[in-house]
Amino acid sequence: MPNPIRTGAVAALCLALLLLTACSRPPPAEEPVRAVKLMTIAAGTVATQPELAGDVRARVESRIGFRVGGKLVRRQVEVGQRVRPGQVLAQLDVQDYALATDAVRAQLQVAVTNRDLAEADLKRYRELREQNFISSAELDRRESTWKAANAQVEQARAQLATQGNQSAYATLRSDVAGVVVGVEAEPGQVVGAGTPIVRIALDGPRDVVFAIAEDRLADIAIGTAVELRRWASNLRLSGQVREIGAVADPVTRTYQVKASIPSATAPALGSTMAVVPVALSAKGAPAIKVPTSALKQQGQGSAVWVFDAASSSVRTQPVQVLAADGNEVVVASGLTPGMQVVIAGVHVLAEGQKVSVFKPRSTP
Repeated sequence: MPNPIRTGAVAALCLALLLLTACSRPPPAEEPVRAVKLMTIAAGTVATQPELAGDVRARVESRIGFRVGGKLVRRQVEVGQRVRPGQVLAQLDVQDYALATDAVRAQLQVAVTNRDLAEADLKRYRELREQNFISSAELDRRESTWKAANAQVEQARAQLATQGNQSAYATLRSDVAGVVVGVEAEPGQVVGAGTPIVRIALDGPRDVVFAIAEDRLADIAIGTAVELRRWASNLRLSGQVREIGAVADPVTRTYQVKASIPSATAPALGSTMAVVPVALSAKGAPAIKVPTSALKQQGQGSAVWVFDAASSSVRTQPVQVLAADGNEVVVASGLTPGMQVVIAGVHVLAEGQKVSVFKPRSTP
């Protein structure tokens, strides 16, 4: 007769096994084999070239201001207006200078009167000396008085001439020919001596000014040829680097470069130009290129997925990107011709993952 206790224990154990089997998670489904689009690496050439933005400026710009201070009452020029030498640009209030001129003129009259009086005294004392009525010392004192009075006259005349110049300086005239490219003061403003009122771009040589990054500064030098293209038209010019800035811009960390262009064919001031330094252009040079869609981030650098035909899997290959070439990038190292790299879906792959090669449907 079976033992009822043993039978119950066996039944309980079987029931527990059934419950554990029913509660366990099902095995994970196998990851599907992803289809990838491949590209076979081949040697090519660089098709594009770097273009920098620049603008046309006059080689010399003069900031013209008054030689005296005062209140600006009139400005006769505006931005874009051509000026010629001697043309009136602006005027100051001359009332104070007129009063000062009258004061100096009055001082001159006083000095002339004193000189005439001293001269008359000297004449009389000379006659008295000839008759031995006075001593030589007394005559010398009268001569000294006349000389001092004469010097005061000369001083007053010089002051009057200086004050006349001050009054003339209240009218600002251009001493160059060019175009007004900036206005820095308005009527009613009190300006000091030397404060710029207008900025004039002088007629003559023209430059195209552009900025270059700090890491490419060593590739360009004075005398380097540049190709120029105007954005608003198909005008093309050739120029040479004339000046390279010695200090980087504190914000952009770029260096200002000036390229000279022929003034006879130069576009209007302020025209935007596309600048291609020949020394920075690599157009036509041999290079290995991959689409930008093939790149993925790996640490501080870039990498691509390389397809292994033997195992039908992918592996990571670090690459060094040199530059962009349209929708492609130029790879400096890491790839050799003949390799097959993934160019689509790179962000959903894993190291050693099995993949299949995507084959587009044929068009009937």
